[in-house]
Amino acid sequence: MQYLLLIYRSDAQYAHMTSDDRKALSAEYGVYTQSIIQSGHFKAGDGLQPVSTATTVRVRDGKTLTTDGPFAETREQLGGYYLVEAKDLDTALGLAARIPGARDGSIEVRPVMIYDNPR
Repeated sequence: MQYLLLIYRSDAQYAHMTSDDRKALSAEYGVYTQSIIQSGHFKAGDGLQPVSTATTVRVRDGKTLTTDGPFAETREQLGGYYLVEAKDLDTALGLAARIPGARDGSIEVRPVMIYDNPR
């Protein structure tokens, strides 16, 4: 089964990190990513630009409305994701717990929807 591991972090906290701290965190993510690639769990993943670059789209009464910023104002913002293959939720939770961002942010684990595709 596939799971999406959504990485939430504070953009403000990241902005206050030193260059050396950012490099160290990036290296940790590199090690983690290589480990899940080698274990066969990795399907896809990427970091996201800061929340200040986000645009939210809504359609109301047939009109498209755009708003600068994320859908909701929160302390933590979606900073990236991994799409993984795991045999069960416990395995996916174990993978999520090893993500460096889990130490000072949070990781949301969600199963990917399986659609019936009759042919």
